[in-house]
Amino acid sequence: MGRDLYDASAAARQVFDTADRVLGYSLTTICFEGPDETLRQTEYTQPAIFTTSLACLAAAIEAGRITRRPAFMAGHSLGEYSALVAAGALTLEDGLSLLSRRAELMAEAGKQTQGTLAAIIGLEESAVLDICQAADVDVCNLNLPAQIVIGGPPARVEKALELAKERGASRVQPLNVSGAFHSRLMRPAIEGLRSALSTTPTAAPAVPVVANATARPMLSADDVCYELEVQVASAVHWHESVTLMAAGGVETFQEFGPGRVLTGLVKRIVAGATLQNIATLKDVSANS
Repeated sequence: MGRDLYDASAAARQVFDTADRVLGYSLTTICFEGPDETLRQTEYTQPAIFTTSLACLAAAIEAGRITRRPAFMAGHSLGEYSALVAAGALTLEDGLSLLSRRAELMAEAGKQTQGTLAAIIGLEESAVLDICQAADVDVCNLNLPAQIVIGGPPARVEKALELAKERGASRVQPLNVSGAFHSRLMRPAIEGLRSALSTTPTAAPAVPVVANATARPMLSADDVCYELEVQVASAVHWHESVTLMAAGGVETFQEFGPGRVLTGLVKRIVAGATLQNIATLKDVSANS
């Protein structure tokens, strides 16, 4: 993941080298060589995706692909940290340190609480909220109006999925994760994040960053600190965030980093949007 960017782009290489220095271990080795078991551990997954995403952005800027300031930025879950660094609210070094601490805290909370996630497809939000209340679980990701991720203790999530099937869900899908991220089970991570944020310099984003927890733009340093504190145990309001950006006149959406999940979601939220995905050196070259 990201090896082609590292080899060909000085700007991307600087991002990866900075990550190795700040984190105190060779993230580049984990990204480029694995093993996969290590890369799948949230303590390493989060910094790896964060770093690779920002390396993609750096390579695109270096190649002349990005020449204008966007109207908005946004990121899904850990991607919000990448967006905040790109918007100047956090330095790369501080973003890495903070995200690394977040990943550690989430991993610890996951071990303590033994939660899981599952997707419910084909039911409206109001129906899923009723199911969550009945099963005592939480809505965690509102990806599309009828594609919602829920989380909580495994037995309760299983009960929620049974209720969803009974009420007409077109599909339910347990997810292979190490914790109930963005649910109440992540609340043990909040105190540690609050402590880390208290010593992390933050600034007002140079570009409005749409917050996961509120689907509203972060415009000040206080907005950033509040969002990053509550985001870990709050639902990601993704489709509402994308809708807000589209309502603000955005017609072109660019996704930076491994995968195309967000591009696929935006395609279903904003009809006719121009979509660009930059995940590899080939993508940077194709779009330059």
